[in-house]
Amino acid sequence: MINMIYADIYKMLKSTTAKVLLAITVLSSIIMAVLGNAIAEGRLGAGFSGITFLLSDVNVMSILGGVAAGTFICGDFENKTIHQAIACGCSRGKIVISKAVAFFCGVVIMLLPYAAVTGIALGLNRNFNLGKDALGFLYLLANDSNTVINGTDLLKLAAVMAVLIMILTAQLSVCLPLALFIKKPVLVVGIYYAISILSSQLLILARNSKVFDKIYSLTPFGGKYLFMTLKTEAGSLCKALIVSLMFIVIIIGISIWMFRKAEIK
Repeated sequence: MINMIYADIYKMLKSTTAKVLLAITVLSSIIMAVLGNAIAEGRLGAGFSGITFLLSDVNVMSILGGVAAGTFICGDFENKTIHQAIACGCSRGKIVISKAVAFFCGVVIMLLPYAAVTGIALGLNRNFNLGKDALGFLYLLANDSNTVINGTDLLKLAAVMAVLIMILTAQLSVCLPLALFIKKPVLVVGIYYAISILSSQLLILARNSKVFDKIYSLTPFGGKYLFMTLKTEAGSLCKALIVSLMFIVIIIGISIWMFRKAEIK
């Protein structure tokens, strides 16, 4: 299985699509920070905050994550790679796990530019105004801008960023079963984008219902997991990490169970 994981990661990293997706997140993260600084310093009006949100990690990954899953997982059905692996005796469970690991590695790589840009921007000790709809790295940048970061804060910042990456990866894990069973890249992108819009609406519902908030916080979409700053307590970071890991394990388990029963033509 290790060789299968290596092969999937190598194939993904060498593809032109992966390089284009990474280039998009690099440009989006830089423009997001530049626009946020320009709004805060009055060089741009607050109306540009909508554009800033469109370039944010949460919004961009809600599209690019689906594209990545559709390209690298659905594509293996089109070129018969998965069929050949099954015919060669590879277990379906191992196939799903190898695809999942490669996909998650791709998601982490695509999110690293946001972490790097946010870290550099905070280190510059400048103001960033990114509107009221900020989530994820956008929220971290908006709330901790103009903060003097010392050595201890650097470790906390690294921990918050790592947990944010894990949360977003857990959210995107939903693309795994979608890609394995729908097998149509366009549908995977469309359905996951709809899920991301629905999840943001459910956050509003959670604010008005304590019961639903507790249930929703058991998933990486709920709680205050996308509203983390340097002031977030260690307990909250650990809870977000555990919820994300458990969610990923459950999604992989469901994917394996369904893939074993699926007919591969």
